[in-house]
Amino acid sequence: MAYIVPPKYVRHILVTLQSHGHQAFLVGGSTRDMLLGRVPLDWDISTSALPEQVMEIFPDCEATGLKHGTVTVKINSRSAEVTTFRSEGSYTDHRHPDMVSFVGDLTTDLSRRDFTMNAIAFSPDGLMADPFDGCTDIENRLIRAVGLPQLRFQEDALRMFRAVRFSARLGFEIEQETLDAIKIKAHLAAEVAAERVRDEIEKILLSPAPEKVFDLIEYGLMDSYLLSRPDHITDGGALSKLPRKKALYRWTCLCAVLEHYGCIESAESFLTALKMDKRRIRLCTDAAFILTTSIPETTVEWKRLLNKYGVDSVSCAAAVGDVLKHDEPYTKELKSILKSGECFSLKHLAVTGDDLMTLGLSGRELGEMLQFLLDYVMEFPQFNQHDLLLSLAKGTEE
Repeated sequence: MAYIVPPKYVRHILVTLQSHGHQAFLVGGSTRDMLLGRVPLDWDISTSALPEQVMEIFPDCEATGLKHGTVTVKINSRSAEVTTFRSEGSYTDHRHPDMVSFVGDLTTDLSRRDFTMNAIAFSPDGLMADPFDGCTDIENRLIRAVGLPQLRFQEDALRMFRAVRFSARLGFEIEQETLDAIKIKAHLAAEVAAERVRDEIEKILLSPAPEKVFDLIEYGLMDSYLLSRPDHITDGGALSKLPRKKALYRWTCLCAVLEHYGCIESAESFLTALKMDKRRIRLCTDAAFILTTSIPETTVEWKRLLNKYGVDSVSCAAAVGDVLKHDEPYTKELKSILKSGECFSLKHLAVTGDDLMTLGLSGRELGEMLQFLLDYVMEFPQFNQHDLLLSLAKGTEE
């Protein structure tokens, strides 16, 4: 099993806490990623020191979560979260503990965590604490709940989404008892804020296995956002053919598939329910609509589509169309048109509204003439010339 050494500033925090008589351990996702040979994005430290003691030891820190015992310690420009060992009370809202209690031992702190692979700790000298055999589960590439799975998901329903997300990101399987508990407790997913559900979906969509997003549907975690669950989805593999850094493309593909199977009324209603930002709702909705109507067959049709919906939405529709419609070369066709520099919008038209006003046009007539000239140029791009278009406009008016 691989092992990544934490950076100096993290070791400094650990050793400093220890030198003041406190226990201190690396915990959570950072230890999991270290064992997997991945460089952690964040470093989390658990300690026996109370928050006020941590703040006394490290004056240059922020009280980012005192209620839960967390402070963010800064060393120069780097930072790590330091949290006091704690136990948690009941979770009335199935997301947050009603109360936390600070405790003095590491095992109690680790026992409140979601999965065994995230319940491993390392001391400053590299000794490992693994009371729930998380290392074995990492070696076996298994996602297993700490303790009783149903209780873990009853406490925090978001953990069910996280299980699927870790499966997609790490390529691990969800252990059978844990998976059974997800299906039993799936109805609690309705208690999770839409923004958190959206974020988990996006992380899955941007993972190496984006098709795992359909596991959320199969397990019942998305029921409150769907009209129905499909019996079987055959288009899931299309997601992985789209660029990983293009979230909009993968969201559009997901919406197009769900619309095709009658799972959602529309991309707009689905994304609105998930509290997506307005710009992405518009772009994704337009792209999905293009896919459900008809992809252009001629250069002029592409240009008219670009004029109506803009480059971003049309590019998205073309990319998704490539993978959903049996590798059609839509993106290649679109790129060729964009590269040609041919006019498809008023800003690229060789005449402006001011030019037409010199002919006495104004108001509605001016707007109609601009649209007439644009339509003409989209069909005959070689005639996008200032004098020629002015003559055409003048002749049409006369």
